[in-house]
Amino acid sequence: MKIVAALTDPADAARAQEQGADLIEIRFDLMEGDPPELAEMVTTRCTLPVIATFRSLQEGGRYAGTPEEWFERVKSVLPFVDFVDVERRFSQCAGAIRQEGKVVIASYHSDRMPNLYELFDLERTMRQYGDIVKIIVTPQDRGELIDLITFTNAVTGPLCTGVMGDELRSARAILPVFGSDLAYCRVGQPTSAGQYSIEEFVRLRDLLGME
Repeated sequence: MKIVAALTDPADAARAQEQGADLIEIRFDLMEGDPPELAEMVTTRCTLPVIATFRSLQEGGRYAGTPEEWFERVKSVLPFVDFVDVERRFSQCAGAIRQEGKVVIASYHSDRMPNLYELFDLERTMRQYGDIVKIIVTPQDRGELIDLITFTNAVTGPLCTGVMGDELRSARAILPVFGSDLAYCRVGQPTSAGQYSIEEFVRLRDLLGME
């Protein structure tokens, strides 16, 4: 299990590495400025692998352009990053990103909780274009959270699962125990409600014996 530091400010990259992050996510959609310049600022401040994310409005971010415009932004930062977060609406771009030697994180974010059949169907569909599948949903109660844990435990390929919001934020610590490979944490401003800080999650990882 790897801790991902989700950045809204390039200046936080060095602090994220010092606090124990394993990867950096640059949330370009939450930053002002030229994406290549922002990416270069991050890579000069730390030596960790970098994820490029331009999260769409439809999935909780601020990017509002077309898939073609999204891909132009992604292409501009490819020299600086190792992974690219690709939502389903941008999946036609995944092949070209992979050809550049980058790892594709196929992502899905929803303010609802799909049932188990839907979760497995999503995973199969996203696995067709993604090297890692990331599914972030919003369980309404512990019963639905158990379904998410069951799904996480059953999937054999590289997977990240998580929850939105504060109410069941403990799931962010529980899901890696059952096979979620990435835990997104905050350094500086959070990019999502309920995120643990990197330092908190380092302690949790040690206490729970997560690898």
